[in-house]
Amino acid sequence: MAASKGNALTQPITELKGVGSKVAERLQKLGITQIQDLLFHLPLRYQDRTRLLPLGSLEPGQECLVEGTLRLSQVKFGRRRALLCYLDDGTGSLVLRFFHFSKVQQQQLSQGVRVRCFGEVRNGPSALEMVHPEYSIIAADTVVPVDADLTPVYPTTEGLHQLSFRKLIKQALLYLNDANSLPELIPSQACLHAVAEYSLVEALYFVHQPPPDVDVALLLDRRHPTQRRLAYEELLAQHLSLRQVRSKMQQHQAPVLATDGQQYQALLSALPFSLTAAQQRVMRDILTDIRLARPMQRLVQGDVGSGKTIVAALAILESVAAGYQAAMMAPTELLAEQHFQTFENWLAPLGITVGWCAGKQTAAEKRTVLAQLVAGEIDVLVGTHALFQDDVLFQRLGLVVIDEQHRFGVHQRLALRDKGRRDNAFPHQLVMTATPIPRTLAMTAYADLNVSVIDELPPSRTAITTAVIPDSRRNEIIERVHLACQDHRQVYWVCTLVEESEHLQCQAAEEAATELQDALPDCRIALVHGRMKSLEKDTIMARFKAGEIDLLVATTVIEVGVDVPNASLMVIENAERLGLAQLHQLRGRVGRGKVESHCVLMYHSPLSENGRSRLSCLRDTNDGFVIAQRDLELRGPGELLGTRQTGLPQFRVANLMTDQDLINVMSAAADQLLVVAPGNSDALITRWFGHKIDFGQV
Repeated sequence: MAASKGNALTQPITELKGVGSKVAERLQKLGITQIQDLLFHLPLRYQDRTRLLPLGSLEPGQECLVEGTLRLSQVKFGRRRALLCYLDDGTGSLVLRFFHFSKVQQQQLSQGVRVRCFGEVRNGPSALEMVHPEYSIIAADTVVPVDADLTPVYPTTEGLHQLSFRKLIKQALLYLNDANSLPELIPSQACLHAVAEYSLVEALYFVHQPPPDVDVALLLDRRHPTQRRLAYEELLAQHLSLRQVRSKMQQHQAPVLATDGQQYQALLSALPFSLTAAQQRVMRDILTDIRLARPMQRLVQGDVGSGKTIVAALAILESVAAGYQAAMMAPTELLAEQHFQTFENWLAPLGITVGWCAGKQTAAEKRTVLAQLVAGEIDVLVGTHALFQDDVLFQRLGLVVIDEQHRFGVHQRLALRDKGRRDNAFPHQLVMTATPIPRTLAMTAYADLNVSVIDELPPSRTAITTAVIPDSRRNEIIERVHLACQDHRQVYWVCTLVEESEHLQCQAAEEAATELQDALPDCRIALVHGRMKSLEKDTIMARFKAGEIDLLVATTVIEVGVDVPNASLMVIENAERLGLAQLHQLRGRVGRGKVESHCVLMYHSPLSENGRSRLSCLRDTNDGFVIAQRDLELRGPGELLGTRQTGLPQFRVANLMTDQDLINVMSAAADQLLVVAPGNSDALITRWFGHKIDFGQV
C-alpha cells in the first residue's frame, strides 16, 4: 500500500481496488473523488447484527437479526402475488413476505429449511412480518457466528451497494495506519470542549467500525463522544467558511451613504406613529453600516407586525438622499405591490420616485420602467423575482433590500447584488425575515451576516388569543364568525390542504366559501386563492381592506403582507397540516387594530403527538422566537431555513439541535485557531466541504 508516498489520502479514488471508471463516476455523484473523501463519508445509521433476537420478543419497528426454521412456504394470489414463508424458532413465529421472487428462491425457501434474516419488523394482516428481508440459508446442525461489530449504513447512490461501500471504506481505513496521512488541524488552544480531546483518527476508526462493546444506544442516537468529536470539527470548518465569506466581502468597496439627515427626519415627522426603541436601535446599526465604505451585510429579524417595513423605508431613503438608487425585492406580487404602495405613500411626498417591476406588467409598461431606471429617473424599484432579469439595469444602485430572504435562492440574491457592481464596489445589502431564527441556527447559518433583532411590537398591536378546537365543533365556530361579522368585525377563514396540491387547496377553499355563504346568507363573503389572476386577487384584497367584505375565505396566499386593522378573527382549517412558522405568520394577519383579536386553530381528529405539540405551542405563546425554537426541535434546521434555498451545506454528522453546546464555543474556537494556526483554516474547510460551499459570495 502506497501509504507513505506524500499524502496518500489525496490520491484519486481509482487507486483503490475495485474502483474502475464506472464506480468512480458513481462515487463522484456523492462528492467522493479522493481516498480521503471516503473517510469523511460517514454512516447515516447502524444496524445491529451482533445478536440474534428470539421471534417471541419482536415488536413492530425493530430492525433485527433473527433465525428459525420454515414451517410453510406458499405463493398467495391477491392484488399482488406474494411468496409467504412462515418462520418459527420455538419462541414465536414471523412471516417473511416477498413480492419479487424467482423460481430458484421459491425452491430455496422451502419447508424445513433453516434461515437467518435481517430486516424491519412490521405489522402484517395476520401476524408480524418482514418484507424482503436480507436472508441466508443455514445448514442444519451448524453454528454460524453473528457479526462482531455494528454494521454501518452509508448514504449511497444508484448502482453502489452497501456491501461494496463497506469494502471501499475498509481499504481507505488502512491508510490511517500511516501517522502522517491525516494530520490534526485543530491545535490544542482551539479544543474548547471535552470531545475535542479525541484524535481525529481515533474518531474515524470508531464511527466506521464500532467495536462490539460500544454503548449501542449512544451510537444510534449519534451522541457518542467520537461522533461529537467529528461534529466539533465539522462545525468549526463551517463556521470558518462563513467567516471567510465575511472577510472576502469586507475587502470589497461600497458607496458611502452619508447624508445631512434632513429627509430622514422629514419622514419620521410625517409618520402617524413613533419608532419603538427596538426599531431605533436597529436603525442605528444600519446607519452605522451604510456610512462605511464596505458593503453592509445585515439580517434584520422581527416578529410578524414588529415594523420591519418602516426600517427598510428609512434605509432606502438614506440611499436615495445620498444620490444612489435602491431596490426592494419581495417573494410574492401581492407583498411586493403592498410595499410599492406603502413606499409611494411615505416617499413620494419627499420628491422620491418609486417604480414597480413585476411579471404581470405588459411589455410596454416594463420597457418604460426599465428606460426610466437606467436613466436614473426611478430612485427606488420595488418588485419580485422579475428584478433578476438581465434587462433590469440600474444607473447607480446603492442598497438592496430583500424581504423574507429565506424564500430566495442564493444565486438570485447574488444576481441582484451584482447589478450594482462597479469595479470592486458592491451595493449594501439588507435582508429581512419575519421568521425568527433561533440563536443556535443564526450562529451557524448566518455567521457571515450581522444580525439585528426588532424584539418588541408597536404599542398599537393587540395580543391575539388562540384556541385549539376539533372540527366536530364546526357549527359553533361558524356561529362565532357570524357574531363577529354582525359586530362589524372582519374575519379570515383559511383553508389548508397538503401543499403539493394547489388545485385541491383551491377546491377546498371554494367548497368552504359555498358552505359558509349558505350558513351565513347575511354576510358579505369573498374567496381568494392562488389560481386566480393577480388582478382579480388584488381587487378582492383591496375590497376586504376597504371593509366591503365581512368574511374572506382564502388559501395560504394571505400568509404574508396584507394589513387589515379591522380583521380581528381568523379561523384556520386543518391547522395540523401546517408548520409552526407558517401558522404563526398566518395568525399575524389579525391583531393589527385596536380591538382584541382571536385565532381558532381547527383540527381533524385524531391528532398525532407531533400535531398536538405544535398546536399547543401556538396556543401557549405569541412569541415568534419561542415558536421558532420549538419548530427547530420538531422539524429540524433544513425545514426551517429551507436548506436548499440558503445554499448551506448539509451536515454529515453535526446536529444543530443536539450539538448546541458545541455551537456555543465555535466563535471562540475559530478565534483561537486563526491566531495560532491560521493556515489550517482552508485545510479544514476543504477537508469537510471540498468545493461544495458555493454560497461564499452571497
